[in-house]
Amino acid sequence: MQTSSDRHEYPAHWEADVVLRDGGTARVRPITVDDAERLVSFYEQVSDESKYYRFFAPYPRLSAKDVHRFTHHDFVDRVGLAATIGGEFIATVRYDRIGPGGTPASAPADEAEVAFLVQDAHQGRGVASALLEHIAAVARERGIRRFAAEVLPANTKMIKVFMDAGYTQKRSFEDGVVRLEFDLEPTDRSLAVQYAREHRAEARSVQRLLQPGSVAVVGTGRTPRGVGRSILGNIRDAGYTGRLHAVNKSFADDVTDLDGVPARRSVRDIEGPVDLAVVTVPAEQVPEVVTECGEHGVQGLVVVSAGYADSGADGRERQRALVRQARSYGMRIIGPNAFGIINTSPEVRLNASLAPEMPRPGRIGLFAQSGAIGIALLSRLHRRGGGVTGVTGVSTFVSSGNRADVSGNDVLQYWYDDPRTDVALMYLESIGNPRKFTRLARRTAAAKPLVVVQGARHGGVAPQGHAVRATRLPHATVSALLRQAGVIRVDTITDLVDVGLLLARQPLPAGPRVAILGNSESLGLLTYDACLSEGLRPHPPRDLTTAASADDFHAALSRALADDTCDAVVVTAIPTVGEGPSGDAALAEALRSAAAAVPAKPVLVVHVELGGLAEALSAAASTAPQPPTEEPRPPAPADAGAATAPERPGGPEPREAPSPGGRPTHAGADSPPVAATPDDGGGDGTRLIPAYPAAERAVRALAEAVSYAQWRRDSVDPGKVPEYEDIDEKGAAEQIAGYLTRGQGLTLGAAETCELLGRYGVDVHRALPAPDPDEVASAARAIGYPVALKATAPHLRHRADLGGVRLDLADEEQLRRAYAELTELFGKPDELRPVVQGMAPRGVDTVVRAVIDPAAGAVLSFGLAGAATQLLGDTAHRLIPVTDRDATSLIRSIRTAPLLFGWRGSAPVDAPALEELLLRVSRLVDDHPEVVAVTLEPVVVAPHGLSVLGASVRLAPPPARDDLGPRTLPAY
Repeated sequence: MQTSSDRHEYPAHWEADVVLRDGGTARVRPITVDDAERLVSFYEQVSDESKYYRFFAPYPRLSAKDVHRFTHHDFVDRVGLAATIGGEFIATVRYDRIGPGGTPASAPADEAEVAFLVQDAHQGRGVASALLEHIAAVARERGIRRFAAEVLPANTKMIKVFMDAGYTQKRSFEDGVVRLEFDLEPTDRSLAVQYAREHRAEARSVQRLLQPGSVAVVGTGRTPRGVGRSILGNIRDAGYTGRLHAVNKSFADDVTDLDGVPARRSVRDIEGPVDLAVVTVPAEQVPEVVTECGEHGVQGLVVVSAGYADSGADGRERQRALVRQARSYGMRIIGPNAFGIINTSPEVRLNASLAPEMPRPGRIGLFAQSGAIGIALLSRLHRRGGGVTGVTGVSTFVSSGNRADVSGNDVLQYWYDDPRTDVALMYLESIGNPRKFTRLARRTAAAKPLVVVQGARHGGVAPQGHAVRATRLPHATVSALLRQAGVIRVDTITDLVDVGLLLARQPLPAGPRVAILGNSESLGLLTYDACLSEGLRPHPPRDLTTAASADDFHAALSRALADDTCDAVVVTAIPTVGEGPSGDAALAEALRSAAAAVPAKPVLVVHVELGGLAEALSAAASTAPQPPTEEPRPPAPADAGAATAPERPGGPEPREAPSPGGRPTHAGADSPPVAATPDDGGGDGTRLIPAYPAAERAVRALAEAVSYAQWRRDSVDPGKVPEYEDIDEKGAAEQIAGYLTRGQGLTLGAAETCELLGRYGVDVHRALPAPDPDEVASAARAIGYPVALKATAPHLRHRADLGGVRLDLADEEQLRRAYAELTELFGKPDELRPVVQGMAPRGVDTVVRAVIDPAAGAVLSFGLAGAATQLLGDTAHRLIPVTDRDATSLIRSIRTAPLLFGWRGSAPVDAPALEELLLRVSRLVDDHPEVVAVTLEPVVVAPHGLSVLGASVRLAPPPARDDLGPRTLPAY
């Protein structure tokens, strides 16, 4: 690497893998003296025009002096980075620190000149934009605050790279050259640009995997039931529209066909491009396959092979090597140990998985980290009749296996843009980057529902094979933060499917008011009770009696839907003796036609042993052709209307109610006839009604839809982070910097804590130490009676229930007597650490905490004080920075919130004062990430004002925030 004369060691932490605009990957790393030959080879492949733009003159080749200059760096004042694919350079960028006159300089000079060169074959892939992000991060690390670049006016592509970056810029023109100067401090616009580029790149990388034009299955053995042969058959039988190849190095030379599919001994032998390779060979043979795929230009891999991080330490190292090798060729990986991927689009029809049948086309996207759970989800969504789901459909399915590369975050990026996905269902066993997942989930949930169930919640460790960053937050806190981001967080796979079906089939409810009607009084009462348990507002059930006909149901449902005091309807039904299938079909048609007349309100059915009704409710309209019930539905032909998703119109017709994903629930009057799809109902405007076998399941799904709909309405106006004129941000920064000179992590003393919090308008009641009876009396006189005497030893602190607190001591006699009691009960003063504090107005004791988690970020928490709250976990959480609306909802979201608002005749507390306190603590932590923990306990909230009686602050260097740095893939 570098010679001994260089000033700094090789900065390995600058190495990173990035996703480019077209979905491929590249490796970014520092340029070293060992790269001379690579640099020369790279330069030879650059066009004369690009060389002219770089050097402002014809420059056909690099001299030895040039090569030395461009490969010898001190990694401080002179830095060069290269983007590589397959180990070869495709682009370079460098900066040289300069002084005021543009001459070479060293620190403390904070400006540098930057220049790029990108191979012509790779221009337009976003390489320069990615390199700019990385060289800017390096420069900031080395104390450089500003870049300058000189560009020829004709070099419009490079000017655009700089102008589009989002930094604060200054542009001038002199001597025929455009000079650009820009600050490197991230701005809201530069972060927005970075996130937008990240989204496009990652979405495109998943799109290349799910929509390949050609697929090779590597490892298709001679055994018909082997993994490779099974997947090959599944792809073929699903009617894949692209080119399919079977690959096995053991094929005889004369074998050119396997099960009707062209066969080759190596990927290299395939004529034409291969977009996706499904790898099923044993783990020890995978590296050879990856090399063949990389050299042939394969864009992505689905590695089904096991024996990686799922098999211990050796397997984990094998997995790291696999990822590094694939990324070196610009390929992304699903897996290893993956179940496979599915895309039901009629333009693709890809079943590159171990699922023997292709799911029906639909509007639900599925992601599962577990193959077993993936099988269960596909099975439940594929089942028709006789159960809850009936017929439904899937747009795409991804099983990530060990999730070494492509993760749920990547798939979310794809689903956000996918017009065929209206609802996203995810089974996660770990969240590798909670901060990023929360950001992406919030954006996705604003457009389409995202339902998540998290496994391994209480195991304490991530499943084998999942490389995740550690979080100190309990699962309940993570769940609360996901809900804040709009995620519908459920506990079971059953709930995942139940909620997904409702959201895919019905509009969002406008509120929590529920009408209940049916032919069973008992079932109606069960539904009523379930609604109350879930926080809904049910109307009294309407009993139609067991003699109710289909017409009676139609009339009752029509009246309920027309009622302005009703937001949703739950229909309960039990079998009618002697009716049979014809009665089920009549009832289903009656419910569908009534619901179609008022498309803005959701309708659910609770049925008991009515398989025929569940199937009838889920079937398409009678005008559409129906598949036979005795056999599985075969794949539809490419031009079949039943598999074609309707285009998403720009807006609904006046009477249309948009579905959760923004798609109209029925075709407009002027729309051309469309054959029915399982999730879309028929072309006559009907929509599917989900049926559930238990009232609790239907109501639970409805309650989640109500909460999500409310979140959607609230997210339109998330509130604002208020400004407070009395905040001394600069003084707090200076104070924090001074404290951190004493050590890397420290808990402030009482006086220091009060001073720091005071700069943000948080006043802490003074507490004076009381080491002996005379001192306690002196302290009380200084404060003024009445006073409180408290033991602050760790085992007694904030535990009034243990008797370590004496309140309302009116004079010195009472104070000395209380002091004697405490020392007699709990030990010597040095063990008790007693303090004296002035009495605060009576109110409700609460706790405010803030903590910076290395994975999730800064979190603000609130709850009532006391052992009961801790025991029940009744604490609410919000991500920092907290807005005014966040603060309002935070104090109202705990189960014990009624105690704050006049429960059983008590005086309501000063909620605005409490909200302001929360906002000020949020501002402190957001402005100063060195404040890694704040605890205010107790905070006594009175009818007028509040009192902070105890506080602690911990300072430390803040955890690194990768969301503010350049785009990178997780390191391996």
